[in-house]
Amino acid sequence: MIPVFDGHNDLLLRLLLDPDRREEIFLTGEGKGHLDLPRMRASGFAGGFFAIYLPSPVAHDDPDYRAQMQNPPYALPLPEPIPFAEAVTPALTAAGHLLWMERASAGALKVCRTGAEVRACVAQGTIAAIMHMEGAEAIDESLDALHLFHAMGLRSLGPVWSRPTIFGHGVPFAYPSSPDTGPGLTEAGQRLVRECNRLRIMLDLSHMNEAGFNDVARLSDAPLVATHSNAHALCPSSRNLTDRQLAMIRDSGGMVGLNFSVSFLRSDGRQLAETGWDPILRQMDHLLDRLGEDHLGFGSDFDGCTTPEVIGDVTGLPRLVQALADHGFDRPLLEKLAHGNWLALLDRTF
Repeated sequence: MIPVFDGHNDLLLRLLLDPDRREEIFLTGEGKGHLDLPRMRASGFAGGFFAIYLPSPVAHDDPDYRAQMQNPPYALPLPEPIPFAEAVTPALTAAGHLLWMERASAGALKVCRTGAEVRACVAQGTIAAIMHMEGAEAIDESLDALHLFHAMGLRSLGPVWSRPTIFGHGVPFAYPSSPDTGPGLTEAGQRLVRECNRLRIMLDLSHMNEAGFNDVARLSDAPLVATHSNAHALCPSSRNLTDRQLAMIRDSGGMVGLNFSVSFLRSDGRQLAETGWDPILRQMDHLLDRLGEDHLGFGSDFDGCTTPEVIGDVTGLPRLVQALADHGFDRPLLEKLAHGNWLALLDRTF
């Protein structure tokens, strides 16, 4: 079984929403969601980016939004910004949940702060967890909170989710739509990019609009990374990356993690779990063609999306690797896609 290092998951959100049951959710497993410790250990899950994410008051998985995403075209309105004063406490709580997971796992999971620590964990069979922030609402304009979270272990940050922040503008959930949906980084966002570079915090561009993407590419001295995004040429969602953006990521020495969300895999943009291997294989072929074999991995979005039924939850990772093998990918390429490319990126980033 080839170990899989994953670019994005939302397990911390499940703990944040139901903290009284976090032992059942994480340690023993409850038969729900996509991730828990027993299933991760049984499925070759080597680690990944664990997202601190704050849901909007009107969630995009409520029935009205879900119904629209099942029947494109759709253009969901951007949620209202979440002020720093409302965001910082739940973000600190989510970070605390990740640190609790490290302690409660009794050595099965480690929060890693360097690429070398991640490599050591993967070699030893310990789950390597990187603290990530998806949407920087919990970072103040002075960036003092950035240093606080960095001291706790934050090593990856997306300046926006799909809503505005004081730093920039996320793309709305829209299909069909270009990612060119609004203005670029604010002045505070430009300072955030420079400070993340200085602290060696990876910048995640997955939810950022095209103008913001261009600003990060201009300002940053680090590889460009989209931890959980797909190819716009095959699925014209605002969340996906154009071929021009893919080329910029490749040329920067960056990475793209294939998002398992059916809405960003399927050519019709529909949010239907009844999805087989074909959209996944088509996306992988296109991304490999545009990025090359050293700049692509997986970014599942487990516990944050509707996955294809052929994958389901984390136990579907071996099936995914086998499907790629059956598609003609050899063992060296599979090892790059499953974990090698992410580990090499972390060496270049942290």
